[in-house]
Amino acid sequence: MAISAWLTALKQGDASAQSQTEASLARIAATEPELKAFVRVTPERALADAARVDADLAAGRPLGPLAGVPVAIKDNLCTKGITTTCSSRMLEHFVPPYESTVTQRLWDAGAVLVGKTNLDEFAMGSSTETSAFGTSRNPWDPSRVPGGSSGGSAAAVASGQCLVALGSDTGGSIRQPASFCGVVGLKPTYGRVSRWGLVAFASSLDQVGPFSRTVADSAAVLQVIAGHDPRDATSLDVPVPNYLAGLEQPIKGLRVGILKEAFAEGLNPEVKASVEAAAKLLEGLGCELVEVSCPQFKAGIATYYVIAPSEASANLARYDGVKYGHRSDEAESLSTMTALSRAEGFGPEVQRRILIGTYALSAGYVEAFYKKAQQVRTLIRREFERAFDQVDVLLTPTAPSTAFHHGDHANDPLAMYLADLLTIPANLAGLPAISVPCGFDSQGLPIGLQLMAPVLEEERLLRVAHQYERAAQVMERRPLAPLAV
Repeated sequence: MAISAWLTALKQGDASAQSQTEASLARIAATEPELKAFVRVTPERALADAARVDADLAAGRPLGPLAGVPVAIKDNLCTKGITTTCSSRMLEHFVPPYESTVTQRLWDAGAVLVGKTNLDEFAMGSSTETSAFGTSRNPWDPSRVPGGSSGGSAAAVASGQCLVALGSDTGGSIRQPASFCGVVGLKPTYGRVSRWGLVAFASSLDQVGPFSRTVADSAAVLQVIAGHDPRDATSLDVPVPNYLAGLEQPIKGLRVGILKEAFAEGLNPEVKASVEAAAKLLEGLGCELVEVSCPQFKAGIATYYVIAPSEASANLARYDGVKYGHRSDEAESLSTMTALSRAEGFGPEVQRRILIGTYALSAGYVEAFYKKAQQVRTLIRREFERAFDQVDVLLTPTAPSTAFHHGDHANDPLAMYLADLLTIPANLAGLPAISVPCGFDSQGLPIGLQLMAPVLEEERLLRVAHQYERAAQVMERRPLAPLAV
């Protein structure tokens, strides 16, 4: 059920927040043993949230824009009084004393928390296989991954465990799992949504955004969570448009850039065909298709895997066994305590990225690696700016393939990193980007279409995505799936 339809039913007395919440919890109970989308389910909190919404409705008090909507939160967003683990042994018992800005805005809008979702440890991964608490599964085919790092949130929405969910996107961690799970995933402009209370991975790249089953629902969530936050120094102090009102504005005459480098060798032929068909559909809606070239686009992945691990190395230095997080019981000195706590608390992928980042920042190498990567990042951003002088939005596949099987890339980190090949450049440039389902492969697995827009042009991005979604009716021709709804 879409958020708008739900709110209408609630206000007309055709449903209650309690009944909706109970239905969500029942769906979680039925599917969670197989999906493992959640690190923690919060039934008591959910029913209490729902009771407040129903009490407000009965008393005639105004309802928030997300009143009674069941929401799941990626477990790297701090929730006061509820463990926030980042799917890591390092934070297995960490209970934040404060609420993140984005989650507080959801609760103020009447949303109902049903639980915290699984992720790749500290958001480092593309399959949710690096979680310390087990691998999440794809609702379309449980033998396959849901993507990552926000795989739990994507699977929760795709399986109907909740209406919407929040994730974080550092190099594609919302859009890639959205593509793999056949849902909508939105990464806003860097700074459009507060990062206060998001456990940091790579601070110049991280951004919070929604998962939903429709573009309109993502717009409704963005409307609530967007906006300036004085507690986040990177938060942009700019007006927030009415995203829902902008969805129906005409797209005829808009120029859609077909990014040449995104359709290069290595792209699954079925993905390529589906995305090209989506472009033709937009042309049929009155858009003009323009081929655009951004040669540095291909350098995005190498650039990212210097910058992101470098920032991770600095951010994760705080986990030293002293103030919070895991502390080894075997330590005999301060130095061994730190070393053992980090060795025991962090999994192999997190350790790998810390080592890469520490090396890239070390004396004698920072100029050759980190500084050079930042220079290439500037080139990528400038190429995007030139591209947007020619077109209004850019179009690419979201991922080079559909969801792969568990374990396919377990012993090949480079192959895993390539899953984010097409999503990383938007993070490096700080652009808003969205993944929308555009078809299915021969195995019945969803394929995602990625659209990117200039900085702070979420309204334009959502409008194009919404009108494509409505015209394509992808889910009307969906194949049968074990757990997807």
